[in-house]
Amino acid sequence: VQLVESGGGLVQAGGSLRLSCAASGRTFSGYTMGWFRQAPGKEREFVAAITWTVGTASYADSVKGRFTISRDIARNTVYLQMNSLKPEDTAVYYCAAKTVAIVGLSTRYDFWGQGTQVTVSS
Repeated sequence: VQLVESGGGLVQAGGSLRLSCAASGRTFSGYTMGWFRQAPGKEREFVAAITWTVGTASYADSVKGRFTISRDIARNTVYLQMNSLKPEDTAVYYCAAKTVAIVGLSTRYDFWGQGTQVTVSS
């Protein structure tokens, strides 16, 4: 499985970015795709997840109402639309996949991308 993120960059507070994660290597039916982030000096944290087949989504409280996760099955791509960005959203954002259709964090993610930097200026 290969996961390749793109779409990161520098944006002012209040702005928007859309991250993409191109997935390849197998059929992702039954998988869950997730987005995580890691800020300097902090632990990696969950942002959002979506089941590939049904599209059930879950979000961290810190991003609810501002971020939207979606997937395009035909393109094998997962998106993270980020609106109303805040300086505290600054982090490296990682795409991840696991082989079960469970959006909760009770099961581990098996595959990870290399990450894309998002910087929000105040």
